[in-house]
Amino acid sequence: MILRPLLLLLLLLGLCACSGPGYYLQALSGQHRLMRSRQDIQTLLNDPATAPELATQLRQAGQIRTFAEDTLGLPADGSYTTYVEVEGEALVWNVVATGEFSLEPKRWCFPVAGCVPYRGYFEQHKARDSAAHLSGKGLDVLVSPAAAYSSLGWFSDPLLSTMLSASATRLAAYLFHELAHQRLYVSNDSSFNEAYADFVEQAGARAWLEFNQQQDELQRWLQLGEVSTDFAALVMTTRGRLAKLYAGDLETTAMRQQKAETFHVFEQEYHRLSDLRWQGKRYYAAWFREPLNNARLALFNTYEGSRCAFQGLWQESAGDWRKFHRLAEQKSRLPAQERRQWLQQKCAIENS
Repeated sequence: MILRPLLLLLLLLGLCACSGPGYYLQALSGQHRLMRSRQDIQTLLNDPATAPELATQLRQAGQIRTFAEDTLGLPADGSYTTYVEVEGEALVWNVVATGEFSLEPKRWCFPVAGCVPYRGYFEQHKARDSAAHLSGKGLDVLVSPAAAYSSLGWFSDPLLSTMLSASATRLAAYLFHELAHQRLYVSNDSSFNEAYADFVEQAGARAWLEFNQQQDELQRWLQLGEVSTDFAALVMTTRGRLAKLYAGDLETTAMRQQKAETFHVFEQEYHRLSDLRWQGKRYYAAWFREPLNNARLALFNTYEGSRCAFQGLWQESAGDWRKFHRLAEQKSRLPAQERRQWLQQKCAIENS
């Protein structure tokens, strides 16, 4: 049982890739604290001192976990049978960076996970320090909180208090997303991994609500899906404008000015979209609390940029989850360039 953690420790310390020992030590320290803080969920449920609200959420998590295994074909493998109370709004803080005139994220390479377009920290101030250092080099930078994460099956991941902070449907979505990473993960291809997990999250949550006959909540979830589709289209339009701008030969000052104007137009169009399509609701208000930059668009594209490809696999599978996973595995074995082209396909016009 200790072989995997020991092997991981040796890999992390011995194969430093793009990061120094200090980064790996904070990662190991954070992972150690997390695993040490785990409490057995069944023990908590048997304890009369456990708060009733927490007990209800823990039971819901158990039911969702069972549904994920039995219906969605996702392997839990001992994950989410323990619980950790997390301080603050996130467990991990991810740093994303791009060039000032680029939409391609900087990549960091790690043992096991491969090269990914972000760098995670267990402490917010260390993520902020890293972001400040990168910003000082002229990069566009984003620090993004993550309420959940996956160790890709290396550890039995615990249920986190941050995963319980929203609705039961959001909890199901978190669990389905992270278990999808345990089901299928392609080293060095975050676009594939996150698009796959995001599709499993969205379709899995819908299946969960249908299974439990929660029609009102299902309608809210479907509405949020439509909102997400609207916003994704707006982001992709903005990315297209910026890509054209960055491919040009303007001098730096002029390009910087047009970049700012493009982001200003993006915000104006977001407000019009909110007013016309969402009854004035500002679903993505958090996007605009800090100045917009390339890094935020890059992170969004990692998760949302390939949703159409997996929608096509779902249609091909005719709603059979195990067939869907097999088809996804087949695509994961394509040569990198072919897989990238497959991921970039557009949705059918009817969006069916």
